[in-house]
Amino acid sequence: MLAIVCPGQGSQTPGFLSEWISDEATRAALEAYSEHSGTDLRAHGTVSDAETIRDTAVAQPLIVAASLLSASTLDLAALDPDRVLYAGHSVGEIPAAVLAGVLTPEQALEFIKVRATSMAAAAAATPTSMAAVVGGVEAEVRQAIADAGLTPANANGPGQIVAAGELEKLAALEASPPARARVIPLTVAGAFHTDFMDSARQTLAAAAAGLTVNDPRQKLISNRDGGYVSTGAEVLERLVDQVTRPVRWDLCMETMAQAEVTGVLELLPGGTLTGLAKRGLKGVKSLAIKTPADIPLAQEFIAEHAG
Repeated sequence: MLAIVCPGQGSQTPGFLSEWISDEATRAALEAYSEHSGTDLRAHGTVSDAETIRDTAVAQPLIVAASLLSASTLDLAALDPDRVLYAGHSVGEIPAAVLAGVLTPEQALEFIKVRATSMAAAAAATPTSMAAVVGGVEAEVRQAIADAGLTPANANGPGQIVAAGELEKLAALEASPPARARVIPLTVAGAFHTDFMDSARQTLAAAAAGLTVNDPRQKLISNRDGGYVSTGAEVLERLVDQVTRPVRWDLCMETMAQAEVTGVLELLPGGTLTGLAKRGLKGVKSLAIKTPADIPLAQEFIAEHAG
């Protein structure tokens, strides 16, 4: 069984699309994605600096487009539905929904345009961010996050919970971390998956009301609770509510383990989720797509685990 996963915000790095645009077909696809998202994805993926692509309004369409771009180089539609499942971390759930057949790429890029701009506006209202708390005892970490007036926005797997909230409260947690834990600030521009994003949720709900979607044709795991989602309407509702709800990637990995997944393939910009899989899915092979040179390796990996 193969799990194909799409990363979330913070996985982008300056210039990570530079090698991809040398191919005419992928360059044309990126230009089409730019038109639908209202963002110059080619410039942001090749020449924009780290601070520019940290902006939520830029980062989210860039990451969604990158996952779709790498997926377009693989023949995923031909895979046996009984041998593959899809999942995405945070904004990565949107390209995962495309690959599972719920949304079209055009719908996804137009949807992410609304998500990104509304979340950027919500983030601008109050200075907030996120930080990974690595190590420690989970109960003690969660208590420390609560005591600091923060929200456990992501549970990413063994030994990693992401706290979100106001900057000064995050700084206080970093200065006085839980026992045997480190607090690592993340390169995101807001307290995502918390009530700070409620205005964005309302805007996104209005946009979602005009979408016609399909039921998943492939297995699709929700990072709300790690469960499978069977209808397009429920996928869309969860994508809307996700901006104010915690991401439970730990539960997604539990579902992968129960499904006897033998390989985890992370689409572009890969690396974060395969890192989590190495700790949370012991013994499961993983491969992250980072450059076009990884595509032949990905094809072999797909044949090994879903062939």
